[in-house]
Amino acid sequence: MISYARQTQDEQPEAPSPVEEHIAPAPRVSVQAFCETVETAAAVQSAGEDRRLGKAHLKIQMGGMAAATEAYRSAPTPNVIVLESDGRNDILSGLDHLATVCDAGTRVVVIGRINDVTLYRELVRRGVSDYVLAPVGPIDVVRSICNLFSAPEAKAVGRIIAVVGAKGGVGASTISHNVAWAIARDLAMDAVVADLDLAFGTAGLDYNQDPPQGIADAVFSPDRVDTAFIDRLLSKCTDHLSLLAAPATLDRVYDFGTDAFDAVFDTLRSTMPCIVLDVPHQWSGWTKRALIGADDILIVAAPDLANLRNTKNLFDLLKASRPNDRPPLYCLNQVGVPKRPEIAAAEFAKAIESQPVVSIPFEPQIFGSAANNGQMIAEISANHKSIEMFLQIAQRLTGRSETKKQKSSLLSPLIEKLRGK
Repeated sequence: MISYARQTQDEQPEAPSPVEEHIAPAPRVSVQAFCETVETAAAVQSAGEDRRLGKAHLKIQMGGMAAATEAYRSAPTPNVIVLESDGRNDILSGLDHLATVCDAGTRVVVIGRINDVTLYRELVRRGVSDYVLAPVGPIDVVRSICNLFSAPEAKAVGRIIAVVGAKGGVGASTISHNVAWAIARDLAMDAVVADLDLAFGTAGLDYNQDPPQGIADAVFSPDRVDTAFIDRLLSKCTDHLSLLAAPATLDRVYDFGTDAFDAVFDTLRSTMPCIVLDVPHQWSGWTKRALIGADDILIVAAPDLANLRNTKNLFDLLKASRPNDRPPLYCLNQVGVPKRPEIAAAEFAKAIESQPVVSIPFEPQIFGSAANNGQMIAEISANHKSIEMFLQIAQRLTGRSETKKQKSSLLSPLIEKLRGK
């Protein structure tokens, strides 16, 4: 009998379904697929290019179960084997033969065309980890492999939200910090802001925090990064909001490799429900990787031609690099600067082929006061109209439509009067 670590929970195999909003990435594992049709091989190949399988090492061969059994007579089996089979007898007999050469601990995903619960139960009895009904799309393969490493009883993997400016000076950091504040305060989600602009980051200033340690300590010591180490680096802003601050000093050069932040992001995912990345406006291997690897993306743009071009370029690249994810979101900021010619929101949306989440008006007085005082807009003016816009962005990025509000009671009006006195 083949030994596997996990079995699928459902009693009925699932048919291919639409794109899922949030699938936890797979760890560094080896995956080998043995396909019988070119269509399935193409779907598995496309799945291997998905960001959530970015750490997995995927190899595809033709020949189905017979080829797999022959291959492993003289070679060790990988972490995951994906097998395609056409008929009931082929599946069961093929698995029995594979069991004689399969290493303990290997997980098997079977792709078949028979939608029958009796067959499914027999596959589970033999230790199969998942059964996927053909024809399959790339997202079906991604979901099946990734779910093998996401135990139902495990803590949910955190959602990473990346916020980036289409151009320097458009206020992307200000937007990201206020959106994170709304996620923590209005949606009652534990969140952390990671300021990735190590040389010139403003998150510490905006939250009025000056921690002695921050994200630089983690990036320059990747071997030390774990949950306890990251917890020591976090600065508490509110009950639900923490900060992984940038040093914002020029005493060293911040040149990073493409995967420099991977350990930090992986650790944050395992400890925080929501991670907001304040991505600096620069184009490098690691910024591109951070954007493509995020679960959701917000582009902040001002209503001018350069921002329109850059937003369009970012949209096209990210949609092509993330075919199984929701497309990026964008918002317009600093709308209505006096005497400045602007591109109308409708024209912007026509070129991008997507509507902005919100259009935030240019109000230098309140935004300037908040920046200089180290406060959020909600702390400066509790009823300012931009607060509702930050909440709208937060809801779209997290998928939560309802805010957590305190229940009112008959004594609420009296309590409010007493507070006013």
